[in-house]
Amino acid sequence: MSDTFHTPPSVDPRLLEVLVCPVTRGRLRYDRERQELVSEGAKLAYPIREGVPILLPEDARPLD
Repeated sequence: MSDTFHTPPSVDPRLLEVLVCPVTRGRLRYDRERQELVSEGAKLAYPIREGVPILLPEDARPLD
């Protein structure tokens, strides 16, 4: 068994250029540290799981 740390997969930058918030249709900001796509307009952060953005409002984390 290996103790090697695996970095989370990153999101393809070309994909980030075309993805928009499903609520506002506005741009999303990639938060690499938290592995989220942030919509400032909707005040939501969408999770990225195994390199795949989950753009479902019900799965998003509300921003404070």
